[in-house]
Amino acid sequence: MKVLLAMSGGVDSSVAAVLLTEAGHEVVGCFMRLGSPGETLDAPLSVTACAAKPARIGHQGCCSINDSEDARLVAAQLNIPFYVVNFKKDFGRIIEYFAQEYEEGRTPNPCVRCNDWLKFGRLREYAAQLGCEAVATGHYAQVARHAGSPARLSRGVDRAKDQSYVLFGIGADAVEKMLLPIGGMEKSQVRAIAQSHGLRVFDKPDSQEICFVPEDYASFLEGRRSAPFADGEIVNTAGETVGRHAGHQRFTIGQRRGLHVPTTSAVSIPLYVIDKDATRNTVTVGPREALEVQAVLATDCVWYAKPSTEWVSVGAQVRAHGRAIPASMRATQDGRMDVRFLESEAGVAPGQAVVCYATDAGGAETIVAGGWIQSTTRATEARENTAKTV
Repeated sequence: MKVLLAMSGGVDSSVAAVLLTEAGHEVVGCFMRLGSPGETLDAPLSVTACAAKPARIGHQGCCSINDSEDARLVAAQLNIPFYVVNFKKDFGRIIEYFAQEYEEGRTPNPCVRCNDWLKFGRLREYAAQLGCEAVATGHYAQVARHAGSPARLSRGVDRAKDQSYVLFGIGADAVEKMLLPIGGMEKSQVRAIAQSHGLRVFDKPDSQEICFVPEDYASFLEGRRSAPFADGEIVNTAGETVGRHAGHQRFTIGQRRGLHVPTTSAVSIPLYVIDKDATRNTVTVGPREALEVQAVLATDCVWYAKPSTEWVSVGAQVRAHGRAIPASMRATQDGRMDVRFLESEAGVAPGQAVVCYATDAGGAETIVAGGWIQSTTRATEARENTAKTV
């Protein structure tokens, strides 16, 4: 097939290029220029074919200008066409989403949205313009295909690197036309292939940070506002004021450090952020057990299996590299997803994604559905409701 490969300049997408070309595909490499801080944006950023230049390998967030150079070198070494696409305007949507979620007291996941909106959104459109039949990436996930059934996303073989969670939002149509060449490999295998092919990126560190936040996220968010964050109250679970904060946007659910709550006889145990109210500009703190969540309700759901209002046993994941929590899930009458954990999970917050997995007939752990958490039920609330029912 003619395949558009998203090349980030890292070892994973570079090895994906090797595997695709060796499998006989016609590969077109593509780097997404996002206009992240630190890039030099004075040069034209329209779609242009690029000649090879010396690589500058460094540890940065994905899609930096140095990463573009690395991807360019690999493409030249493998003799495949390489293009740089200006997605700066489109990427602004992700930055706005990130900022707005914090303003409204939620916990965003921009990497999931980047896959939804760019890598398998805008990039799919660009692939169609080039006559490509599929889009490929270097993600650690797999496409499970069985005769008579739609394709589904399943976990990568390297569970420590599995990225199926951050791909859940792309939808079944996109999965049918995607290739994930390294999903069946361990990271060590990927690096070994890169080294054996003489790719200088073979030992390049993995990117870790959100690519558009060069400092702490709070400074980034405040710098985008026309006014500083507003001070507000820190309250306990009884609603009593126990301190002051310099903006609810500076806090995330589960945070323990930097609360600045004076230690008194009434506050002598470790405290955590257990809730935020953007409307009242309050931050609620409480003991560790108050972080435990027993159920979530999700919206904007993406279904890979037919939605059912009957309870289905699944493994539910609420973080990119979190555990699969034993759970039951069902579709609600209004199209949302109700997920109830069999074991409580700490620090689950509105704005996070919940992705549910089940083992298919072929033994693969595939995604059944995923959605964005709208509300949570704490374990303490669930126990109280059960007691009232009894």
